[in-house]
Amino acid sequence: MNLSNRTLIRSDNLEAMREFPDACVDLIATDPPFNSNRDYFIPYRDERGREPDILVKAFKDTWTGVLHRKQHKQN
Repeated sequence: MNLSNRTLIRSDNLEAMREFPDACVDLIATDPPFNSNRDYFIPYRDERGREPDILVKAFKDTWTGVLHRKQHKQN
């Protein structure tokens, strides 16, 4: 696997990391919770520090597709 500085990999993390050379990663970041089935809103206040009357939706954390994974043997 060819890894350059600031590489973003969208993959099953265990499968991808098995391909990494030793001592090549400085940081791995995740963003839990996953599939929380909640709506998340942009947290902001106006110039006077007041919360807005209407919240702005940022994203919905619900998985709508089917996830298929290969089963891995445990040693």
